[in-house]
Amino acid sequence: MKIKLFLILLLSFLTKNLFAQTTQNPFYTNGKIYVVVAVILIIFTGIIIFLISIDRRLTKTEKELKENNKKD
Repeated sequence: MKIKLFLILLLSFLTKNLFAQTTQNPFYTNGKIYVVVAVILIIFTGIIIFLISIDRRLTKTEKELKENNKKD
């Protein structure tokens, strides 16, 4: 049991150092982080617009189906 606890603590300390964020990242030093953020925002905006358009078409189709079912 003590060995498992020791290994878990050891691995947690090792992974903490692996994922530590520093300002030495090349995206920060070159100022390209803003380009990356802009591209991500453009992609998410496109996805949101696409989902909204699909929702509107689906709503329109559902209304048409309800109207057709009432007529029959």
